[in-house]
Amino acid sequence: MEKINRKSSARASIKLGELNYTPVLIALAVVLLTLVVLFLWKRKKTERSAVLLTGLCDSGKTCLFTNLMLGGVRETFTSIKENVGFFKTEKGRELKVVDVPGHERLRSKFFDEYKNVAKAIVYVIDSVSVQKDIRDVADFLYTILADKATTKIPVVVLCNKQDETLAKSESAIKSMLEKEINIVRQTRKSQLQSVDNSSSSETFLGKSAGVDFDFEQVGQRIRFVPCSAKEEDYNGLTTFLEGL
Repeated sequence: MEKINRKSSARASIKLGELNYTPVLIALAVVLLTLVVLFLWKRKKTERSAVLLTGLCDSGKTCLFTNLMLGGVRETFTSIKENVGFFKTEKGRELKVVDVPGHERLRSKFFDEYKNVAKAIVYVIDSVSVQKDIRDVADFLYTILADKATTKIPVVVLCNKQDETLAKSESAIKSMLEKEINIVRQTRKSQLQSVDNSSSSETFLGKSAGVDFDFEQVGQRIRFVPCSAKEEDYNGLTTFLEGL
């Protein structure tokens, strides 16, 4: 009986030694490699590497985009999808620039798509029609500034079409926007209070209610810069891009 048990143990040892672990090791290696690739892909996907050109329709975004990318004025049309290009700085660096469509039915969709990879935002305003469109201009700017994904990145408010006689100055536009955003944020606050805002991506912009809004309250690096895309006069913007 003892001899039989010894033979059985010996056979078991032989079979255990004959097991091929290669497929198991290969499978583990594949799983590990897949996890590493997914981690690197996700990290790259969320890397802030793009400058977003935003604003309403006819503000001059696409004209500005073609100037930056192609070095001259071209005929442009209202964008229905994003334009993507690369701006080369004087130091030889390349900045990815995304021209976000300004149509009211598209701008929020494309902004949400790119906001998490934005390293800076350029908000283009038509300095001629801004007074007429002030509510829409202020509302979209509020959306950008109050979003949790953009609270720590620099924003340039680019006051375009300064070559035209009826254009408002950047200081006048800033004052107009402060007054209008003061109204917009009260409306947004009421909307947030009426629903469960625990999953909202929006924060209250500026100081608490009861204090009129001004841009100094926002903890972002926000600057107002004059510009004329038509006349290719946008030195304030290129200076900003060079410093990113």
